[in-house]
Order: sequence, then C-alpha cells, then structure tokens
Amino acid sequence: MPLAAMPPIVHDPIPFGDKRVAETRAYAVRHYGLNRARLIAPKVIVEHMTAGPTYASAFNTFAADAPDVELHELPGICSHFIIDTAGKIHQLVSLKWICRHTVGLNYTAIGIEHVGFSEAGVLDNTRMIRASLRLTEWLQAKYGISDKNVIGHNESLSSPYHEERVARLKRQTHQDWPRKFMVKYRARLK
Repeated sequence: MPLAAMPPIVHDPIPFGDKRVAETRAYAVRHYGLNRARLIAPKVIVEHMTAGPTYASAFNTFAADAPDVELHELPGICSHFIIDTAGKIHQLVSLKWICRHTVGLNYTAIGIEHVGFSEAGVLDNTRMIRASLRLTEWLQAKYGISDKNVIGHNESLSSPYHEERVARLKRQTHQDWPRKFMVKYRARLK
C-alpha cells in the first residue's frame, strides 16, 4: 500500500505525562495482559462520534484524565484524533501511546473521533468527511491497515483483534458508527 500524503494535522496534545502513562500501562495489564503503555504496530482504526456539539467539549473530556462515567476507571478516555465540524484534524495523543477509546481493542487500535451526534451528519459534511477519509487513508498506508480493519465503534466485537480479559466487559461496545454507516464510509476509502 503506497503511503498516502499526510493530511494537515493540528497538534493539540492533552496531558499525557508519567501519571497517565502509568495508568495506561496498568490498564493494558488488566485488560490485555500486556505490560506496556505503547501502541505497537496498530492493526485497527476505530471511527467514533463525540456525542457532543464542539471540539472543545471533547478535548476537555479527554484532557481531564478522570474516571469515565460508564466504567469508572483510569486512565480517562481519550482518542488519538478529533475531526471538528469544519474538517480540521486535531491530534490529541501521540501514536506511540495506547488511548482508551474502544474496549477490547485499545492495545492495537487508533481512535478517530468526529464532532457531532450523527454519522449521517459526518457523511453529509463535505469538509469533515474529506478530512476523515484523508486521515484514515494516511494511517492505513502508514501502518498497513486494510479497509476491513477500519471499523465503527459499534463493530468492535466482530473485529478479529478484539481481546478483553475483564469478564464483565467482554461484550461491551457502543452504538456509534454501526455497520450500515461504515459500509458507506469504507466504500469511500481509496
């Protein structure tokens, strides 16, 4: 796969210091049996919706490093990238670190958030979908990730890379980017 051109990316890092690295390592041990905080040779790209109206609201949620409201554990949730409604790509976390965005896949997945409440809204927003596809295609080329491993959060349980050691979370997923929207998204990848 030839390397696609890197799209314009604004670097807006959230705090990811020693404390968060240690929390991420402890998370990886608990959930995957891996004693590392590093994202090594990612195999999956997971598309998400912020379920919020602004880039700032998503950034603040991820930067807080607070126990999440759903699973109540640390590190706080985060994503590597957020694409705002104007189509600007923001990188929050270096691709060298695991981010907590998809139960069962964080150890091998890159997370991309889209600001908004609906997948149709992203697909119909020319600037946003163009930026999303460019970012995804660049990441695919950089890491050799096939189209079938570009998934929506809702498709996480069907990924061959899904692995979860915590029994109560083995079937946990979210509703964003279900298959009906991801079929359309994947069809637009080059």
